[in-house]
Amino acid sequence: MHNYLDLFLKSFSDYWNYLVSEITSPSWTNYFYWLIGLSVLVFALEILLPWRKNQKVLRKDFWLDLFYLFFNFFLFSLVGYNAISNVAVQLFTDGLNAIGIQHITAIEVSGWPVWAQLLTMFIIADFIQWNIHRLLHRVPWLWEFHKVHHSVKEMGFAAQFRFHFMETIIYKSLQYLPLAIIGFGIEQFFIVHMVSVFIGHLNHANLNWDYGLLKYIFNNPKMHLWHHVKELPSDHPHGINYGLSLSIWDYLFKTAHVPYHQADLELGFPGDEHYPDGFLEQVKAPFIKNKVL
Repeated sequence: MHNYLDLFLKSFSDYWNYLVSEITSPSWTNYFYWLIGLSVLVFALEILLPWRKNQKVLRKDFWLDLFYLFFNFFLFSLVGYNAISNVAVQLFTDGLNAIGIQHITAIEVSGWPVWAQLLTMFIIADFIQWNIHRLLHRVPWLWEFHKVHHSVKEMGFAAQFRFHFMETIIYKSLQYLPLAIIGFGIEQFFIVHMVSVFIGHLNHANLNWDYGLLKYIFNNPKMHLWHHVKELPSDHPHGINYGLSLSIWDYLFKTAHVPYHQADLELGFPGDEHYPDGFLEQVKAPFIKNKVL
């Protein structure tokens, strides 16, 4: 059995060293610079090809959303998430070993062509995320965390990053087992994740795009804008257009709703005029609502 305290403490220094290495050692597999590069690319597209031409380049809460980017993708892991998740995974692994299970990989995909591994992981991961996203809208206490993301009032690429840190825990926890059962490697995960980040950037961007017939497969800026609409249709009171990368799940399960294209839809949720607009207040709000604090 492992010394969990040592693992917990070591995780902080390990992640710090990783983060320093990411920043100081650019490479083709460098997550930090891929994230920055994709963000700059989509931001440039917003500037050159804006859908809402009256929306400022540095829109409302632009800097808040950029802070969410660095907090959710880097600082959150540094202040504890990486350590907690490492211990949780090790506890889970040790628990399996204690009952004679050495690994939980049920489908070995390493012998498949690379394109087949990537496509399979992309589709499975996105379908899992689509279901988790529906839960965030339908389960009241989860919705309180997801409200942070829906507090966006002007849409832009960086709005993708405005989400409560509890969403990271929820998504990762519910995805861990089904993805662990399939033997995907870290390289495949990196590629699929960066593709998903890029699509997510575009979905939130101020762009007049819907991809033509591909809109029935891929989520897009016009479709996702309706996901953030303040007044939901009466036949979908919990939400619409839940797709993260793929829209096909919404068309298959009848949650797609794009009645027309309108650049200036009112975004948010009922009562959002009373919702806090600062980072710390937004982070605390769900815990207060759920009576955790």
